[in-house]
Amino acid sequence: MESTLMLVALPVAVLAAVRGIWSPCGLSMLSSITPMTEAGRGNRFRTTATWFLLGGVLGGLSIGTLAAGAGALLGLADLPTSSRVGVGAVAALLTASIDLGLLGIELPIFKRQVNDAWLRQYRAWVYGAGFGWQIGFGVATYIMTAGVFLVIALAVLTTSPIQALAIGFTFGLVRGSAVYLGRSATTPAALGRVHERLDAAGPTARDLAAWVQVAAAATLGAIAWHPAAAAVIVVAAFAASRIGRTVGPVAGQPATGH
Repeated sequence: MESTLMLVALPVAVLAAVRGIWSPCGLSMLSSITPMTEAGRGNRFRTTATWFLLGGVLGGLSIGTLAAGAGALLGLADLPTSSRVGVGAVAALLTASIDLGLLGIELPIFKRQVNDAWLRQYRAWVYGAGFGWQIGFGVATYIMTAGVFLVIALAVLTTSPIQALAIGFTFGLVRGSAVYLGRSATTPAALGRVHERLDAAGPTARDLAAWVQVAAAATLGAIAWHPAAAAVIVVAAFAASRIGRTVGPVAGQPATGH
């Protein structure tokens, strides 16, 4: 049971990181760091992408380190594992509700881009690692899913520095790896095809990011409270999401109209 929170947090971290690809910042990165654009700057895509990946991992480890410190302080309270799991379930319910559009909180949150002037002012390793770190840190640029906050909360609730760092590492690794989605963009037409595929996959990524949080709430609720809590949470989330979609757009999905 000691590793329950980490095991639940890892898939949330993966899908929350993936969801970030569709932020304006993430999409901008996939247009700005490609074989075509890097060649135009006299750089090698492979080298810049490697720096971006390393920066992403470092960013994830940075947020993991902060969570580890907070977790160490929480550990001083000596809360039973069951209590921490219960808090994790409540946190997952709250963040899933945001992603499902039930709390009136519009995504994305913290609408900040990286500074694209770095592309012209600095060497490839500087903007590669610098952009990667900001992306991997999770809360320094556009936040496309409340799952990012759940990842941090669960990392803190583990009260284990090693587990918190593992969660942060996973998040940062996935965020940093996103740069390789543009590896086939050697021409403008190829770049356009990359973005077409992303446009098609966007709704699925949004839904997966929301429902992995529901799954986390159901799992943690079943462990902390009662096995039947899992079914109640899933059914309630499904019903509430259907009602929410009839009232307005899902969080992170723009309304249609003129």
